[in-house]
Amino acid sequence: MNSKNILQNKYFLYVTEFFSGMSVMAVELGASRLMAPYFSSSQIVWTVIIGVIMIAMALGNVWGGRTADRKPSPDRLYARLLLAAVWIALIPFLGRYLIVGISLLLAVFVTKNFLVWAALFVCLAIFAFPCVLLGTVTPSLVKYSVSSLDDNGKTVGELGALNTIGSIIGTFLPTFVTIPAVGTAITFLIFSGVLAAISIVYFLSMRKKMVKCALTVVLILALGLTSGSFSFAFWEKNITVEDESIYNYLQVKETDHSVILSTNVLFGVQSILMKHAKLTGMYYDYALAAPVMAGLPQMDSNGNILVLGLGTGTFAKYCSEYFPGVEIEGVEIDQKIADLAGKYFDLPDSVKVSVYDGRSYLTASDKKYNVIMVDAYQDITIPFQMSSVEFFTEVEKHLAPGGVMVVNMNMKSQSENSINDYLCDTIGSVFDNVYTVPVEGGTNCEVFAFQHPGTMQTFRDGCESLGDPDLKAMMEKISGGLTLRESGNLILTDDKAPVELLGMRVLDEIIADELDYYRSLYLGI
Repeated sequence: MNSKNILQNKYFLYVTEFFSGMSVMAVELGASRLMAPYFSSSQIVWTVIIGVIMIAMALGNVWGGRTADRKPSPDRLYARLLLAAVWIALIPFLGRYLIVGISLLLAVFVTKNFLVWAALFVCLAIFAFPCVLLGTVTPSLVKYSVSSLDDNGKTVGELGALNTIGSIIGTFLPTFVTIPAVGTAITFLIFSGVLAAISIVYFLSMRKKMVKCALTVVLILALGLTSGSFSFAFWEKNITVEDESIYNYLQVKETDHSVILSTNVLFGVQSILMKHAKLTGMYYDYALAAPVMAGLPQMDSNGNILVLGLGTGTFAKYCSEYFPGVEIEGVEIDQKIADLAGKYFDLPDSVKVSVYDGRSYLTASDKKYNVIMVDAYQDITIPFQMSSVEFFTEVEKHLAPGGVMVVNMNMKSQSENSINDYLCDTIGSVFDNVYTVPVEGGTNCEVFAFQHPGTMQTFRDGCESLGDPDLKAMMEKISGGLTLRESGNLILTDDKAPVELLGMRVLDEIIADELDYYRSLYLGI
């Protein structure tokens, strides 16, 4: 078979178009998953990814069209596909080092909009080039497949349709099948292998570039064999579990003192199990004030607690220990996180766990609770639908008389009109009483909201009746740090909730504070 014959077979050209379109979307979805553990999966990061890839595709379209007109040899197209296959295969293995290196370099010089600039430079360095190469496919194939002006519209339409269908499958397949099943690294290798196979079939028919084809196969197979040791947090040791779900990167790490769940390799603790100490010293301890405010220690009948954003159940576990007999429900959107709760974090079987979206769960329920804990916020990836006045109104409707809502906010800021100011004002537009307390030694802040005017007296009385000395000491510490929040007019709604831009400002502030010392050393200031 020669090149003329294989290219006269439109099915081969269609296969090329179909899988190139699929691979572009797979790279885009893979880019999001590769970057999420470092930068979050916020709308800001998604905007950068989509923008860079669309620009890269546009440049590829122009380059591919001009090249096809000047030098119409299909060897060039399939050589570009082979190069794209090699680049895509290397992305998960070299990309993580580039992400960390670029981020650290930018942190020295960039003090504003760090997340945008870091994500942009990372995308340009890692993902733009293969997308430029894939962008050359459609104009090149049009050149090879259009033999007559009589049917050129039909041919171009068929190529466009196949590219679109491939893109659709390339959107769903990584998200729902390959990434949850085999991970991000293998997902990149799968689509790299498909592109390589198409190029190799072409060059085998031509009896050309046999050595390059063989080397590509060896590289992809070698990377596949080493993918078992792939780790996003390549500098970490003693990681017990590293996994990916539809929603998150997951890391469970065990130390002599604790077991920690993190969905971000650079910072953040989503759940923790203390091996020896009674309390964590973190925001979970502060949140235990909510059941005391709701009067659970003094109740004759058992109360109930709802946790929206269960994680692996740190708060729920403490509630079951310190307030025995209380009915506890936890809602967690990620099934894999829920599965980790019992296996590694000793979540009691008495806690009812539902895998569901928090707001949807609340809307579908008629039940009222003494305490509702809202802990669905991570980094700047605050779900806007769980930060609006409509959401907090729904929470208020599900509180029993004397009930208390506690919200964990993990982006404490000293600046005016920060995301926490917006959240507190929004909560204050629904609840008559809003109290805040900063968590010592971290960036978290706990917010307690309720309607009943006697709640603070109930809290003081409840503190006196506590039998556990550690819990009592913590409640007294919280009591001394509580501040009544005066409501303002910074209101978030379902229609307008720019939580990610607000969160990015605080993230810039946190990064600047952390890196000021190292930046001054580097610059000699």
